[in-house]
Amino acid sequence: MTELFDIGVNLTNKSLMRDLDGVMQRAEDAGVGQMAVTGTSIDVSQQAIDLCRRFPERLVSTCGIHPHHASEWDADSRDALERMARQDCVRAIGEAGLDFNRNYSPPAAQEYAFEQQLEIAAAMQMPLFCHQRDAHARFIEMLRRFRQAIPRVVVHCFTDSREALMDCLDLDCYIGITGWICDERRGLELQQLVSLIPADRLLLETDAPYLLPRDLECKPSNRVNEPAYLPHIMRAVTRHRAEPEQQLARQVLENSRVFFDL
Repeated sequence: MTELFDIGVNLTNKSLMRDLDGVMQRAEDAGVGQMAVTGTSIDVSQQAIDLCRRFPERLVSTCGIHPHHASEWDADSRDALERMARQDCVRAIGEAGLDFNRNYSPPAAQEYAFEQQLEIAAAMQMPLFCHQRDAHARFIEMLRRFRQAIPRVVVHCFTDSREALMDCLDLDCYIGITGWICDERRGLELQQLVSLIPADRLLLETDAPYLLPRDLECKPSNRVNEPAYLPHIMRAVTRHRAEPEQQLARQVLENSRVFFDL
């Protein structure tokens, strides 16, 4: 079995932390050897770094401020992120971007926090881990201004349209696919689009504990998604790409290592 790399796990979430050793063991048993722990705020980014120190062979992390938390950006935020980004385990800036679906933070605050993180990624020559929901036009406009200065970009948990996918691919972005593709209601368009992603730009993630695949035969009673379900997502991707599992597994593992410079 080819090892898999989960590029987006919210491992600091309490629903995973309450059984962290079990989560890590089940992931290993499923063939998920390494994971990237997502930083979504200053505090969570530091917690992600702390987890990496506990599992240095299996975890790397990102550091950033999610658009939901953009209103928390203050005079110290940039220095804090830059300081954390210098840690060896931190391999990307983010989760950064725009989310106009719920606007937990005002759009102006989101744009400011996103621009600051674009600048950090460019200045520090680090990859960027992006979030975008219902904000594609503005997101791609802002990203385009910085794209040549940032070494690598992933649009994580992609669930958008064909047009949005083409815009991201035109900017040579990696595309992160989650269990959304396993949803027989909301994931139909993604099932059609996933074959358009170049093999060397495809990444896989669970976004655990969120987005539990709907078509799991044996769903956990707590409804919590885990990295151990990444092989299930991979199999769905291979079906919709009409591609051999082992071939895709080897490719996305290589892509993950390239993206995070491992």
